[in-house]
Amino acid sequence: MGSAISLRDDFDGTALRRLARKSKSANQARRLLALAEIYDGGSRTRAARIGGVGLQIVRDWVVRFNARGPDGLLDGKAPGRQSLLNDAQRRALVEMVECGPIPAIHGVVRWRLVDLVQWLHYEFAVSLDATTVGRELKRLGYVKLTARPRHYAQNELAMEAFKKGALPPSLQRSEQLSRRARR
Repeated sequence: MGSAISLRDDFDGTALRRLARKSKSANQARRLLALAEIYDGGSRTRAARIGGVGLQIVRDWVVRFNARGPDGLLDGKAPGRQSLLNDAQRRALVEMVECGPIPAIHGVVRWRLVDLVQWLHYEFAVSLDATTVGRELKRLGYVKLTARPRHYAQNELAMEAFKKGALPPSLQRSEQLSRRARR
């Protein structure tokens, strides 16, 4: 059985308890209190009981605390999977989106995500799905814009007349009748 890893000597139990009181993270405060028990001469088993964890987790806390201090006991976000696009490919994607498609070459009049997926596969041999390309574009500051749908039977002249404030003929007749009735 190996010996326990010692804690850094620039802190003590009182300082850790003070930090635990000021901490906004409940998990960090619990970890600091467990390590304060070790500083005050308590056993690692007692520290594990205070922290509500096993001895291996207490050892991990000691290693993190020794490496980064109290900030090492904060919950960190998992880094996630590394992006499949590198910086040069991202720059090429931005350039392609900014320039827009050339219908004779690309076969489309506007970029859709599936078109960009095909372009990336053809250009860089990178296989991505449309959702991933959408996330990459969002991360690069682009937003998805779509045209408002238009009904196939929509009357352009009626819309212009409505915008100008003119009444449709059926309403004009009734207005004339109501004027005659008032006289």
